[in-house]
Amino acid sequence: MPVATPPLEDGTVITEHDRIVWVGPRVHAPAGGRDEVLGEHRIITPGLVNAHTHLELTTMRGFLEDLPFFEWVRTLTRARAEVLEDSDLRDAALLGVAEGLRAGITTFGDTGASAAPFDALRALGARGVAYREVFGPDPAQAAAALAGLQSQVSAMRRHATPLVRVGVSPHAPYSVSNALFSAVAAWAAQESLPMAVHVAESEAEDALVQRGEGPFADFLRGRGIAVARRAPGSVPLMRATGMARADTLLIHCVRASAEDIRAIANAGCGVAHCPASNAKLGHGVAPLAEFVAAGARVGLGSDSMASNNEMDMLAEARTALLQQRARTALPAAAGFSARSAFRLATLGGAEALRLDEEVGSLEAGKQADLVVFAIEPTSAPAPDPLAALIFAPRGTRVERVIIAGEERVRDGRVAGFDPAVADRVHAAAGRLHQWRSAELAR
Repeated sequence: MPVATPPLEDGTVITEHDRIVWVGPRVHAPAGGRDEVLGEHRIITPGLVNAHTHLELTTMRGFLEDLPFFEWVRTLTRARAEVLEDSDLRDAALLGVAEGLRAGITTFGDTGASAAPFDALRALGARGVAYREVFGPDPAQAAAALAGLQSQVSAMRRHATPLVRVGVSPHAPYSVSNALFSAVAAWAAQESLPMAVHVAESEAEDALVQRGEGPFADFLRGRGIAVARRAPGSVPLMRATGMARADTLLIHCVRASAEDIRAIANAGCGVAHCPASNAKLGHGVAPLAEFVAAGARVGLGSDSMASNNEMDMLAEARTALLQQRARTALPAAAGFSARSAFRLATLGGAEALRLDEEVGSLEAGKQADLVVFAIEPTSAPAPDPLAALIFAPRGTRVERVIIAGEERVRDGRVAGFDPAVADRVHAAAGRLHQWRSAELAR
């Protein structure tokens, strides 16, 4: 499945060190080197790209079920601060990376308030961009918040690798002031740092930005922070503060207007579409078809395990495809196909993260990030391999994962992952649930 070109039956991929050097029909493959025949019912694809994760929140799987968004945000924030230690965040991030690798994800776009995801990606040999989050809804906090971010990012950049890069993430309009958005955007441009921001996600966010109303506005006023209308919408706010530019990843964009979509595409921003998370939190269905039609750089994200109980990009692709067909009422010929959905999970995600020159497709010169899927016997026959991957993702399993020419997963085993990490994450999750029970009993 080269992605950039049509599928190849009986195809071969040749790699040297960390690069792909040849892709084509096996009958024409150059001889030499070690030849490995994978056998029947195997699909070789590029590594999947998860354009938006919160790896350090893997501990919160199933912790915040069925809460309104404002309460969900506040409970998450308080629980993290009051229950989880730095070691818990490190374990959660390691488990999250391992889960993604087992599902064929080789590249992650992660936003985190700690360095734990950055460290976990490096430790397990994964690829990605670790966007360090910054918060500060009070304009008076902007200078101090920026100084703290600069110190944190400086420490991370000393350990950046060709596989794992550093970015910055002013979190969202409800947690970051206009002044802080502008300050981070200016500094990131100066330092050539990519940015990511949660934007146009919810009705509560719209109420805050457009009218200075709603639960976020009430909460901020309760903290003594002045609140007023900030912009006609969150995307115009990004444009006004210098955030809307080619190396910015806009996360969610559920409530984007036609004008917003054109502006995002024209600016060259990446878009991380998170269909399962958006649906689970009740935010709605993003106008994905319109983003694609406008030529925007769109990929798929799972979001955190606090808002999506699994990390499975094939399932996300299936959800995205079915949501758009249902939303637009267009047949496959005029709407989304399995091929276009799979592209979102690979090359589209790479484009959104500005990594498409390196990953996202099987092409000579790109990084040797490969996944081998096996079609389970109970799911055969599967004459259309794309349909097998997208419409029946449970009928396939990841047999092998290779990143930069190095094998990271074989038959479910993640190289370098300590199984004891999972036990520690489960223990931390137990503490979270005890805390929640005590809160509800008050």
